[in-house]
Amino acid sequence: MIKIFIADDHSLIREGIKNLISSESDIKIIGESSNPHEVLEQLKKLKPDVIVLDISMPGKSGLDLLKEIKIQLPDIKVLMMSMLPEEQFAKRTLKAGASGYITKTSLPEEFIIAIRRVASGRKYVSQNLAEQLAEDLDENVEKKPYELLSDREFQILKMIASGKSQTDIADELAISVSTVNTYRSRILDKLKLKSNSDLIRYAFKNNLID
Repeated sequence: MIKIFIADDHSLIREGIKNLISSESDIKIIGESSNPHEVLEQLKKLKPDVIVLDISMPGKSGLDLLKEIKIQLPDIKVLMMSMLPEEQFAKRTLKAGASGYITKTSLPEEFIIAIRRVASGRKYVSQNLAEQLAEDLDENVEKKPYELLSDREFQILKMIASGKSQTDIADELAISVSTVNTYRSRILDKLKLKSNSDLIRYAFKNNLID
């Protein structure tokens, strides 16, 4: 029996996953959470085989939580889930230790395949993502500018683009406002942009907003 934990702040998504899995005799949901700050403790207590983790949790990014899980509970397989297209986030999550990445627009049968595959210890990626990963091995393929951002820079780019102030970002990430401003300056420099308005336009143009 594959034991599943769901971490997503949208109740409709959690209910949809539960309804989907209810017809599968070899998969069982043993817990769920909408609060990223509670997830680690629940995982330690319940010990699931796989956690289905939303990448855009309130208060703590799914990417940060993924890294914590892989440090503290390395045996738990993590299937990342997002509304964002694969090209924006999938490679980052796989590099951080995720066993797979699936979008919320995927077909139900794809989701079940992904669960079984990561539970067995293998990686789950779509055919499209597999081709992108293969292209990464080609040094002649030019990377998109946002792919050169660090995970933290990418996270702050998304937060600025979603309309959050530097103070809000600092509070949410538990860092100083001056540190946020330093990251912002690095992001602008790497993307060759000049203002927050430029960042917002860039994020929308490249589908980086949930």
